[in-house]
Amino acid sequence: MKIALTLVFASAVSLAQQNPSTMPKIGSVDPRFQSYNVEMVEVIGGRFWKPYGSKAAPTEAKAGAPAGLDPNLFEQRTPIDLSNPRLRKLAAALGPAYLRVSGTWMNMAYFQDSDAPAPSAPPEGFGGVLTRAEWKGVVGFSKVADAEIVTSFATSAGTRDAAGVWTPVEAKKFLAYTNSIGGTIAAAEFMNEPTFASVAGVPKGYDAAAYGKDYAVFQPFFRKAAPKTILLGPGSVGEGIDFVPVKLLPSKELLAAMGPNAVDVFSYHFYGGVSERCRAGMGGKSDISPETALSEDWLTRSGTVEAFYAGLRDQYAPGKAMWLTETGQTACGGDRWASTYVDSFRYLDQLGRLAKLGVKVVMHNTLAASDYGLIDEKTLVPRPNYWAALLWHNTMGTTVLEAGPAPSASVHLYAQCMKDRPGGVSLLAINLSRTDAVRMRVTENSVRYTLTAADLMGRTVQLNGKDLMVSADGDVPVLEGVKTAKGDVVLPAASLTFLTVGEAGNAACR
Repeated sequence: MKIALTLVFASAVSLAQQNPSTMPKIGSVDPRFQSYNVEMVEVIGGRFWKPYGSKAAPTEAKAGAPAGLDPNLFEQRTPIDLSNPRLRKLAAALGPAYLRVSGTWMNMAYFQDSDAPAPSAPPEGFGGVLTRAEWKGVVGFSKVADAEIVTSFATSAGTRDAAGVWTPVEAKKFLAYTNSIGGTIAAAEFMNEPTFASVAGVPKGYDAAAYGKDYAVFQPFFRKAAPKTILLGPGSVGEGIDFVPVKLLPSKELLAAMGPNAVDVFSYHFYGGVSERCRAGMGGKSDISPETALSEDWLTRSGTVEAFYAGLRDQYAPGKAMWLTETGQTACGGDRWASTYVDSFRYLDQLGRLAKLGVKVVMHNTLAASDYGLIDEKTLVPRPNYWAALLWHNTMGTTVLEAGPAPSASVHLYAQCMKDRPGGVSLLAINLSRTDAVRMRVTENSVRYTLTAADLMGRTVQLNGKDLMVSADGDVPVLEGVKTAKGDVVLPAASLTFLTVGEAGNAACR
């Protein structure tokens, strides 16, 4: 689907000036703010969301897959090769980051604490087997990619005693082995998405009271076994907007059951809806499409959900930082257009918006799996969101600034101190108009990096008019900007523009 881009300039009369030198500080983010997930099912192999267009045979949906969904939605995958040099180069270019290895399969993963071959089937009460070699591969990848590990723990029936209460047996050996190979877990949640506990392999009838009993065992164990690891929680999903009409365990009840001082950092997950794979079986809003991808309704959903969870944070974990530990275009692997340029508007707007709202870390799902991955899992070719991520990584520092009024209603404007340049400022201007270019007046000289695409639904993007691509070996090119004189800067229709102002002299950025 090609969308014509007509350059019709907005009037420059009374155009507000963007003065990077005086933009005030409003917050800060973690140095690893922009991060990503590699699902546990990728590490150990299993059934994951089948990419659109895949010709693989359907597989039976067993443990780890939402009940009632068509098996054709899933594809059996072998473990990801985290030793692949090309994948490592692409990931390293985004470092420093956090690498979250979790997901529904982590809730049911049995850790085989020996070097023997994996059994043909997992022990009773588990849905998959994580071997030493596979976890050692994760640790090695994290070091090469400068991506500190974030994870969660197995909570399925195999981890429980006769009364159905969680025990730390699995977690203890998992943490001990990580330490023995020189690995470090930077942060961890107890259970992946406890609001969706119905797909976590927990006992029938599991409720907030049962979660509270589990947490009463988990928290003191975790504090003693991993004293330097950040305790995240609750890691909920599905609340704050009309998501899917399924029964959830409300976060409010979970947090009340967890007790006081339950976490170091408040974590949550966000998807603006479910993909077309799941809408037929799970329901959910059907107004998600390429035609609405640049709409205010779609882009503001991340802020709406942040506000919902921030309210719970303020009530149950006041003063704690917030991390978004899993997000993507849509749940259930993303829509067909998640891998195209049109989703890069959501990707970058979400980063800018949440940084302003005070979220410290955002972890994209996934690095290289299904349609919402930053990288195509079969070819290891970067998708448009990868290039958007790389530009953010190269330009945006950790201090968040108030950018001031945008030059047009179609433009979203964000600002942060420039990365690795004291006093410098980086601006991100997102022009959501599909037809009109906009002029933005900037008071300082800058270096410009503008992403565009001939086809909004395409997988090729241009930086300042030139196609972006990596070498055959996966070497990431140096992203060259264009020196731009102060004054009016033209933002093309449907474009994403970073401006780095190295000589801004902003006092908040020194």
